[in-house]
Amino acid sequence: MSDATKVQTDIERTVADPARQDLVRQVRARIDALGIRHVYFQFVSVTGRVMGKSVPSAHWEAIAAKGVQLWYGAVADVTADRRGNYIGYSSNAAELIALPDPETFVQLPWNKQVARVFCTLFRHREEDENPGGFLSSDCRGNLKRIHADFKARHGLELRLGCEPEMMWLKRGPNGEFAGGTTKPLAYHIDQFEQLSPVIMRVHEYAEAMGLDMIQGDHEDAPGQLELNFMYDDVLRTADRLTTYRQICAQVAREFNLIATFMTKPFQGVSANGCHHNVSLWEGGEDVVNKLGHDSLPGGDAVFTYRKGGRNAFLRETGEWLPDTIGLQCIGGLIEHLPALTAIGSSTVNSYRRMSDTGYWAPIYADWGMQNRTVGIRVSAPGRVEYRAVDSLVNPYLMGAGLLKAFDDGIVRDLDPGAPEQRNIYEALEAGKEVRRLPTDLRDALDALAVDPVILGAMPGDMERCFFELKRDEWDRFMATVTSWDYDRFLEFLP
Repeated sequence: MSDATKVQTDIERTVADPARQDLVRQVRARIDALGIRHVYFQFVSVTGRVMGKSVPSAHWEAIAAKGVQLWYGAVADVTADRRGNYIGYSSNAAELIALPDPETFVQLPWNKQVARVFCTLFRHREEDENPGGFLSSDCRGNLKRIHADFKARHGLELRLGCEPEMMWLKRGPNGEFAGGTTKPLAYHIDQFEQLSPVIMRVHEYAEAMGLDMIQGDHEDAPGQLELNFMYDDVLRTADRLTTYRQICAQVAREFNLIATFMTKPFQGVSANGCHHNVSLWEGGEDVVNKLGHDSLPGGDAVFTYRKGGRNAFLRETGEWLPDTIGLQCIGGLIEHLPALTAIGSSTVNSYRRMSDTGYWAPIYADWGMQNRTVGIRVSAPGRVEYRAVDSLVNPYLMGAGLLKAFDDGIVRDLDPGAPEQRNIYEALEAGKEVRRLPTDLRDALDALAVDPVILGAMPGDMERCFFELKRDEWDRFMATVTSWDYDRFLEFLP
């Protein structure tokens, strides 16, 4: 094959894209104007961890063209299982290429000589199989491709808003957890005000990195806050949730606190959920929100939100009952809730939330309007709230899973049934039969393993990496002796 007829690889097509080349030049102008000396080339692992490398800004153009290289196992947190074997990839696997998406470039407000940029991952250029191809264990890249396919097939795009609950905890003299910073009083302004310096710092950094903060409150656990930002295209929302977690970690360092997104740190009070409010849209336009900046400290896309268009979930009458597409998508969610739970509630600790009764844990596969006792709630006309997801979620995997469930619901015209307006526990006592969601991580993984639709959100190597990580987490949990074991059995006489 001559050079003229040689088929370009995925990475070659990406680098050669004139629009991307123009964005690379725009980033250089911002680097010079902002005095940026280092750029974090970051991507997101299977568990949602931010990984990557730092590059001196003088090398921006060169690295933007060739990318940074890391061992494939970085997508699985460079982690060995309990038997000492590396998860996902062997020690002699090749090195992936992390190529920056220049539109995601933004200055770090707490370290203004440093900026960050998200990356798309590719296979090594010299690989024997699919050289320079998209890396299938790249959760962020997968979401981009899955969403593009969904839009091409249905003419609809997913917009998502999330509600990330988390807790601010005291750090003791030895650096360990020393209790909550506030009392567990929901919506209490005085408790909210006690954390005002922390909240103001989070808002300052968030708005400097493109998050349009819209509301916040104190929730009903010690030190628990929910600070929300504006909903948007599913990929940008996932990027912003990842950014929000990084911001909270930085603010915690500055105030000598612990910012935890752990699902259930305390029994007997609410957990850290992360409800996903979803809708499908046709049309609309991207609008830059400068958030008070005269000159943006990053790419326009970082400060861009999708506005307008037609909400396919909303009936023309404006009533609460979703339109046909919305009902089909709810049907898809209910059909695949057990498998989706493995993604939305992805840790051993997630199921402490599901087991602590009396706190509206979304443990039943049913839906209703403004019904907080079921897994799916119509939270407003044109908007559906998926509740079986917590704050340690990988938002890229979750977004891809939701798209696959919606696609199945639309294609198969799945009927969700009538909305349940009763408290689900009262409905069960009255004889209603409803599936319960998985009660632990192993059951959730088993449900995912036999659901080919939701497994479609984990193409290629992603499925293997996810299951190896999560099965190992379950095995480690089962092999751990805890204080509960000692309290219950140490002096037990059968």
